[in-house]
Amino acid sequence: FKQKTAYEIRLSLVGSEMCIRDRAEIRLYTAAVLRQVPEEPLQPVPLGEVHLAGDTDVVEALRMDAYIGTATPTGIPIGVYAAGGLEAPIYLDADFLLGPEAAHLNITGVSGLATKTSAVEFLLSSIFQTFPAHKGSVAAICFNVKGPDLCFLDQPVTLSDADVAIYTRLGLKAEPFADVTVYAPYKPDGVNLNTLRTNEALAGNTIPLVWGLREVLEYADVLLNRDDVDAKAGAFIDFLKERVVGRSFTDVTLSDQPLEVKSFADLEDFFRRIFEFMEVQAKTSEVWRNHHLATIRKVRNRLGNISVRAKGLVTDLGHASDLPWGKFADRSVHVVDVAGVDPLVQDLVFARIVSQLREHLERRDLGVDHVVVFVDELNKYAPSDGPDTYVRRMLIDLSERGRYLGLVLFSAQQFRSQVLRRVVGNAGTALYGRMDMDELSTPGYGILSPATRAKLAALPKGELMVRHPHFTQPLFVRFPRPAVLPGRLGVERFPPAGDLPFAHAVARQLRALDRTVTAVQVEALIDGRSEDDVRRALHATRRTRPDSVFGFFTAQLGSRVEREVPPGRGVPKLKKTDDPYR
Repeated sequence: FKQKTAYEIRLSLVGSEMCIRDRAEIRLYTAAVLRQVPEEPLQPVPLGEVHLAGDTDVVEALRMDAYIGTATPTGIPIGVYAAGGLEAPIYLDADFLLGPEAAHLNITGVSGLATKTSAVEFLLSSIFQTFPAHKGSVAAICFNVKGPDLCFLDQPVTLSDADVAIYTRLGLKAEPFADVTVYAPYKPDGVNLNTLRTNEALAGNTIPLVWGLREVLEYADVLLNRDDVDAKAGAFIDFLKERVVGRSFTDVTLSDQPLEVKSFADLEDFFRRIFEFMEVQAKTSEVWRNHHLATIRKVRNRLGNISVRAKGLVTDLGHASDLPWGKFADRSVHVVDVAGVDPLVQDLVFARIVSQLREHLERRDLGVDHVVVFVDELNKYAPSDGPDTYVRRMLIDLSERGRYLGLVLFSAQQFRSQVLRRVVGNAGTALYGRMDMDELSTPGYGILSPATRAKLAALPKGELMVRHPHFTQPLFVRFPRPAVLPGRLGVERFPPAGDLPFAHAVARQLRALDRTVTAVQVEALIDGRSEDDVRRALHATRRTRPDSVFGFFTAQLGSRVEREVPPGRGVPKLKKTDDPYR
């Protein structure tokens, strides 16, 4: 450019308006160097032609040639890079997305405009279609924490021609997920599911999520107040976990026969026996097995509240209705719908499921090699300035060590600056949708150029900025709409069924297994029966899924025991008299 400046000076000295008017146009472009080939530093290149990059040039410039087109490719399509009429496919490296080199993905953007959920849905579909066979099997667990966002992942949607063209360009099929199961707890009545996916047309793969005492007690710390439950109470809870619940407990001071505590009702009976013994036989002492009576009462009150606060999820129906631990299928999606439950119950569900995933992956008996866990509203579970909760500690552990097990966290939030840095900082891949200017002004975005921040503030739907270990500069890509029915449209196409009376709700649950079951049959069968017995029989039928649904349900109820009314002597007739005072 120095030579061109001298040329301009020379023209001005001539003083010819014609020369000034005919001078060559000069354009100055500033570009970031993505890659040098060869890698050794070189002198500035001489003048030459500049042309738009093709697919091969984009692959080489972004260093994607290290993981696509090789003997064991690990590329996962994320979208297309569009510039000057070019639409070049962009790939992420599966080794840095799902481990073991790096792992985890975090996406940030304002609500409604950043298409965070859509981006994760598309990326999961891309992973399921292109995850290399030599890396093993993969499944996904998605926590639905708001509305019907993730309730219809198995239902197709009509896409525009532009979206279909991007799918074709990326070599993907525009189709919904083939293997989807939705889990939801009951409402407090124990028969109506607490989800917006209650349309009978979708009942076949919508399963109740029900836990008992044994499943909940291990994670009781999630629901208990750490300031209220001190070390002494914690020690007694540990005693219950290790010696009592789910085991045969022998103590002649409480019972001549071994006690089996399997439900909250059994646990209440266990506490009652302790209090009776302490009141009647041990008046001179307030300690039972080295635990003070006041501590036992405190634990009894706190644990008793769990079945009330988490009613519908926590029941006394016997065996749990849970995720298929040990039987996860390759390319299966498991949606856990907790949008309608108490936030503390959401924490309990999240903590137990992720902990179970980790335990099974450590033993290599889950059924798949990799599991993607999608969590929205991450700023709620791991806030940067929040208390040190059980869920927060678990997320830190997952983000720091999960990649070695094949446990991968896909998370989303509106404000990355408000999430604990140890969680988002361990995400090997970061996606950014449309951003709020206040968020972009925080120190975490200082490394971005003013032009990049300005573009993020006005980014349209369907575009993301991608940061990935192989990319030396942030990259803007466009992705298609996911080929699944959005939650809002899903509710319109499959209107949720309203809450039904007890008998009709039971019939609806049974019809999900056998369409020939009628409400009249069920109503006649359960008339006069205890609701707890009916729930227990319904739960066993759903868990077993027998060939003869109504016959099995009838057998679980057992024979009807008619109520006997002892013959009475009757009431003697009053004597008639004309005296009104007699």
